[in-house]
Amino acid sequence: MPYQDDADNLTGQVRAACARREPLRIRGSGSKTFYTGPCEGRPLSTLAHTGIVHYEPTELVLTARSGTPLARIEAALAESGQMLGFEPPHFGTGATWGGTVACGLSGPRRPWGGSVRDAVLGCRIVNGRGDVLSFGGEVMKNVAGFDISRLMAGALGTLGLLLEISVKVQPRPECEMTRCFDGSSAEARERMIQWGGSGLPMTAMAWDGRLYLRLSGPEKAVSAAVRRVGGDALVSADAFWSSLREQTHGFFAGAGDLWRLSLPPAASLDGLSGAWLLDWGGAQRWLRAADAGPAEVCAAVQAVGGHARLFRTANPAAERCAPLAPALAGLHRRVRAAFDPEGIFNRGLWQEAF
Repeated sequence: MPYQDDADNLTGQVRAACARREPLRIRGSGSKTFYTGPCEGRPLSTLAHTGIVHYEPTELVLTARSGTPLARIEAALAESGQMLGFEPPHFGTGATWGGTVACGLSGPRRPWGGSVRDAVLGCRIVNGRGDVLSFGGEVMKNVAGFDISRLMAGALGTLGLLLEISVKVQPRPECEMTRCFDGSSAEARERMIQWGGSGLPMTAMAWDGRLYLRLSGPEKAVSAAVRRVGGDALVSADAFWSSLREQTHGFFAGAGDLWRLSLPPAASLDGLSGAWLLDWGGAQRWLRAADAGPAEVCAAVQAVGGHARLFRTANPAAERCAPLAPALAGLHRRVRAAFDPEGIFNRGLWQEAF
């Protein structure tokens, strides 16, 4: 498909929906609808709004329209030896740039390469009144005061229709090696915490029954780190980290609810039984609970200062996460009202967004 600017058409559809107070369901390729859950509205497709608007490798900044395939963006960056530092999952061949930012999901590199929100420099959106607004820019010094553009990352499209997003990109590391080690989950967490303050050139740590450590950087630095930590070489390292990012790893196969837990790396959740996989150095944990229900999972995670979200479920009516505290829920309502007073965008998702 050739690049094309469909902004006028999209803006016109939003304005018409505003006049009718008709809800709209923003949709790219649909690769992440399992994550957002059901919402109301007539579909509003971004797939015709494509193209890399600006990319200058020496500036480490890329701007692209929301319907641009994520794979196309990553291919353009790879040609210049660069990448998206947040290592986003696709969850499907058609994943789009807008959906990537709206969902705010990051891969194994996130604690070291930054999140989607960290990378966003600016954006153009259509708000719930049909106005086209621009925030931020294409350089860090343009960001002053409250950074509204970064608020769009992870908002699930509830604050507006993304037209263009600018992000900072990163050089690809000269060298990468992955080492693996035997050990229990508790032993893995201890090692992860120890390595976290060691100065090693880490870009990923995970555990699935074995502990995996990815080292990235100049070849001399990586080789020195390998001699320091030991372990066994993982030959198929790229495939392994891709399987975690895209959830094609065997752990994610099969039926049953999948929980995503965000919590301090040292936190223990031994009271929750089930199958576990650890990522982000223990700060992100995946759980297929054996007996615990949603209330028990959320309470256990909140007790150690974390957050639980039902990531995949066969029940479309299931609560995805614990209710927000009253003060935070009130803040969400006020922010939503400022951008979309009639609640026309992705109605039904606002309570758990951004």
